Amino acid sequence: MRVSSSVGRWVLLTTVLGSSMALLDSTVVNVALPHIGLDLNADLPVLQWTINAYMLTLAGLILLGGALGDRFGRRRVFVIGVVWFAVASLLCGLAPNAGMLIASRALQGIGGALLTPGSLALIQATFHPDDRARAVGLWSGFGGVGAAIGPFVGGWLVDGPGWRWVFFLNVPLAAVCVPVALRHVPESRDPRGHGRFDVLGAALGALALAGVTYALIAAPGQGVSPAVIVPAVLGVLLGVAFVYVERRRPDPMLPLDIFASHQFTAVNAVTLCVYAAFSGFFFLSVLQLQVVVGYSALGAGTALLPTTVLMLLLSARSGELGRRIGPRIPLTVGPLLCAAGMLLMTRVGVGAVYWRDVLPALLVLGLGMVALVAPLTATVLASVEVERAGLASGINNAAARAAGLIAVAALPLLAGMGPEAYRSAARFSETFGRAMPICAGVLVVGAIIAWCTVRSNALEQAPPEAAAPPAAPPVGAPAVEEGAEVTGEAAEEKAVPRRPCRPECAYHCGVGAPPLDPGDLGSRTGDPGG
Repeated sequence: MRVSSSVGRWVLLTTVLGSSMALLDSTVVNVALPHIGLDLNADLPVLQWTINAYMLTLAGLILLGGALGDRFGRRRVFVIGVVWFAVASLLCGLAPNAGMLIASRALQGIGGALLTPGSLALIQATFHPDDRARAVGLWSGFGGVGAAIGPFVGGWLVDGPGWRWVFFLNVPLAAVCVPVALRHVPESRDPRGHGRFDVLGAALGALALAGVTYALIAAPGQGVSPAVIVPAVLGVLLGVAFVYVERRRPDPMLPLDIFASHQFTAVNAVTLCVYAAFSGFFFLSVLQLQVVVGYSALGAGTALLPTTVLMLLLSARSGELGRRIGPRIPLTVGPLLCAAGMLLMTRVGVGAVYWRDVLPALLVLGLGMVALVAPLTATVLASVEVERAGLASGINNAAARAAGLIAVAALPLLAGMGPEAYRSAARFSETFGRAMPICAGVLVVGAIIAWCTVRSNALEQAPPEAAAPPAAPPVGAPAVEEGAEVTGEAAEEKAVPRRPCRPECAYHCGVGAPPLDPGDLGSRTGDPGG
């Protein structure tokens, strides 16, 4: 299918609408947090759970969601995800109390785990290889525009009809997306899909994160008590059980052997540091601008636009620069610039002037994000064999979301924010001033890891540890014994390292996680054009 065809345009519309629902949710809900707290008479832990309940189920199930689409049909699972997300959004908007809101947010994350990988998978499966890169570029570009306008739209809705309309907004999007998908998008499956789904692994991973997150959020209000110690210990034990299960299952959700690539492991360590800091920053900065500086929801949402706009305008060029000079320098300089931007945010307090105090910090932060996100995605894809690029991208995306989940839970504890901190401008401003250096310190750790572990030539050729496994001999052909000399075409294939997989997403605008990107298929098929 071609992008210029009528069906191709319908497919793009459907996938953009579906992915925009999840992208909008990741930006607009933060803007609504102070109003949610006032309307529901909620303390800071409720605001933390409003963010984390969604991230918990999304991070824990996103890999499983992609596998379900490959097996049962990408369109089917995508449509189910959109409907699920819309119904959960409706429940969020109708929530009469904090408990109902948090439960509905967890349901929303399940829908996000189904639709987020499905939107890109539909493009990969539908379009002709010659048009696939263009289709993915349009998809990521329009998605970036949606992410850029999200805080503005969210602020306008919160100040106007009210915070509940931030969630109601997803319903009309789904009402357009679902009929178009059912009518115009062809169904596709992965013919290689087989084996059992790792539901146990997904459940253990999500429950482990839930236990640790609950303990971190409860600790400021309850101190060292059984209500904190028990879930913390249980979360750690479930994490150990998760690793044990993933090692023993024949078809694990998270194949641990992928971390045999030292480059892949290192880049994911950088990802954990970077996105933990980003999530903590955006969670607290929106509160700081509204509670302390006195911005409206619209003002706070608009104030944060420079970071997303810079990423939308410059991320493609950053990707090209990373390919020319290698990822080591961008992955080192980028976090350091972000750290400087967060330290500049400590100047933002009562009476802050946007052009003098807020904008410089956001511009420095945005330039740092531009420098690092595209090279980070490219290095993730180049660190493993091309056949596992999609899995590697999914793991990296889930790792970033898990890091954000822990950061939103832990940062108020580390900064000394009590449950009622956001109700007092003076108290919140004081703790915000302690939180930003913590975020900056985590970014500096990420920069050090990148400088010490990321190879400058990581994007030039596939490393030996990422070499693709040898193909199985044809049926009836004699097997090659271990230690036997390999000659002919097999020797030539073994001697020539494969090109690393290149990213297809040109625009990187999500502040919550790097984009899902299975990489171009040219490097999988031997197409020199990539």
